Amino acid sequence: MRFKFAHNNLNVLDLDKSLAFYKEALGLKETRRKKAEDGSFILIYLGDNETSHLLELTWLRDMDRPYELGDNEIHLAFTTDDYAAAYEKHKQMGCICYENPDMGIYFIADPDGYWLEIVPEK
Repeated sequence: MRFKFAHNNLNVLDLDKSLAFYKEALGLKETRRKKAEDGSFILIYLGDNETSHLLELTWLRDMDRPYELGDNEIHLAFTTDDYAAAYEKHKQMGCICYENPDMGIYFIADPDGYWLEIVPEK
């Protein structure tokens, strides 16, 4: 028996804002979408066109407040082939929330406050 990663999920409050952010900040594109027949949720899967791993954004119709992320310091990590250009882009977007120059990484925050680590390719 073996297991492979399929996707990670993040719940988002404003689906359009989140889609725009992930497209602009990380170049992710929608690969598929599922809408509940009763309109209670929408699932959108985003891909990077390089790996099979997907990011699932879940929008829930009845969520009427920002998500409470608590003390759970979970994050997703992305590598980039042009770290300097990525840093400048994210700096211009105003989404860098933490930098660790000694480790050569930084984090950006999405519209819901989820942290995304940016790492140079090795």
